[in-house]
Order: sequence, then C-alpha cells, then structure tokens
Amino acid sequence: MYIREQLEEIRASIAQAEQRAGRPIGSVKLLAVSKTFPVDDIMQAYAAGQRLFGENRLQEAMEKMPQMPTDCEWHLIGPLQRNKVRKALEQGFGLIQAVDSMKLAATISRIAGELGMCASILLEVNVDGEDSKHGFTVAEVEELWEELVALPHLEIRGLMCIPAPVENPQDARPAFACLRRLAERLRARGPLSLPELSMGMSHDFAVAVEEGATIVRVGSAIFGKRTYL
Repeated sequence: MYIREQLEEIRASIAQAEQRAGRPIGSVKLLAVSKTFPVDDIMQAYAAGQRLFGENRLQEAMEKMPQMPTDCEWHLIGPLQRNKVRKALEQGFGLIQAVDSMKLAATISRIAGELGMCASILLEVNVDGEDSKHGFTVAEVEELWEELVALPHLEIRGLMCIPAPVENPQDARPAFACLRRLAERLRARGPLSLPELSMGMSHDFAVAVEEGATIVRVGSAIFGKRTYL
C-alpha cells in the first residue's frame, strides 16, 4: 500500500501547486522514475493508476518494459550515448528527455531517418552553468536553435533541466524560472510550440509546477530510498 499512498499524496501536492499557480488541474504530468526499482514495485504504481514511467539506463529499461502492460508510456531520462541511439529508438520510448548536445541531436535525427520515424525529444539545459553537468548552456541553445530546428527527423517537444541540489526547494526556483524564460524566448523565435518543460524532482516538484513545469520526475518519493549496487 505504501506506493499507492505516496502516489496519492504526490498527485494532491501537484494539484495544490497547480492551483497556487492559477493553472488548470491536471496540466502537469507525473513521471514515476523507476530506475533501480523492480518490476513488482512498478506494477504497484500501475495498479494505483500510474502509466508514465521514466528510466535512466537504457539496458535496465529494455529489461523492464516488456514485463509491463502495453499501455504504459516510457521516457528515457538519463544520458544517452551516441552508440546506443539506435537501440533507444527501436525500444519505443515516448520521449527521450536528456538530449544534451548538438552531436547527440544530429545522431538521433540521422538514425531516426534511417528507421523511417520521427524521434520526440527534449533538450537538456544546464541552467546553472556547472562544468560537471550535462546539457546545453542557455547561450548554446539560443545560438544553435536554427540548426536544431532544421534537423529533419526530430520533434523537439521542449526543454528539461536538473538544477544543482539544494536543501531548500525554494532555492531551485531561479533555475526553473530560467528554463521557463528560455522556452518563452525560443517559442517567440518559432516555429515550435515547445509544449513540455520537464523540471522538478521528489524534493522540489511543487516549486517546479509553480514555475511552469509540465512534467515532474518523481522517484524516491513514490518508491522509497534507492539501493545502488
């Protein structure tokens, strides 16, 4: 029952944040981040009505996805190596969230074309400008925007970020606001509507919703503490 109860609490918190921000109830999607957790736990979330799941590692996702009902939607949210792009596209993710470089975007576009498909992606933005973090800088996204938009077999659905860890969730607000403002500037340049902003995790998702998130990535608050082998 733990997972069901946690999901209900998180959904209620999202709805409250939507209300505070004057947004329609249900405008934010909850992505249950199931990395490291067994299929039994994911099935408990499924039984509680959850259908959207995120995995960080391609190999782990490939093992779990066939064991789950076919009406689940899966997002790949971790770093993707270019030599694994073909496998990721063939696996059928609804969204590849962490496209962190022009080289990776171009590789996805090329291989998607070879497979006769269009790949839905988000661009990962390093909103804090930390050297240790993956992602485009804000300046790089703006500089490369025309090139990114011109890639023929990509559907850029929006942006995602993983801000620096903070103790107080409110301290993440500037990073979330930065991503929202970047999306607004890119929409104004056209031609894409960029409907998705993936930001906010277990600790700070409510603040992210207030700042415009359309997808929040919540794992440990649903499934419990992770054990890394």
